[in-house]
Amino acid sequence: MAKPLHDNICEEHIFSSIFNTYSKDLHDFLYYKFGDRLNPKDKVQEAFIKLWQNCAKVTPDKAKSFVFTTANNLMLNEAAHQKVVLKHQQNKPKRHTNENPEFLMQEKEYSEKLQRALENLTEPQRVAFMMNRVEGKRFKEIAELLEISTKAVEKRIYGALDKLRKDIKEI
Repeated sequence: MAKPLHDNICEEHIFSSIFNTYSKDLHDFLYYKFGDRLNPKDKVQEAFIKLWQNCAKVTPDKAKSFVFTTANNLMLNEAAHQKVVLKHQQNKPKRHTNENPEFLMQEKEYSEKLQRALENLTEPQRVAFMMNRVEGKRFKEIAELLEISTKAVEKRIYGALDKLRKDIKEI
């Protein structure tokens, strides 16, 4: 068996010859296999860049196999990456609402007013009111938990509502 004249393809004229021989076939192979969306021209270029970077390790008779395998792997990696991107876009939470900024600002201001008004209630009023309106407990349950009469619970809650109405005129 005759020994090849060149052991590697680091010489410019050998590399150019390999590029001119295989680049169009490689592009066509990638185009037919993957289509145009994954940029087959770019992958051809990247494959030949990798061939140049490994020119001392690759013999001329293995160059075709090297660039085709490298380009195919680059395309497969790109396809896998595009699947991840697509999945991420589909799962992306919506960061917009149909509410206008003025409504959102008013809602925030109202929430702050309500919070301040709740802080202005007496402790017994706030406890009874929160147990009734937030936790959904009935007057009788609140009376048992606080160990007071039902009438006292009613008085605290109605007093809290009256004070909240005065503090927040929109209720």
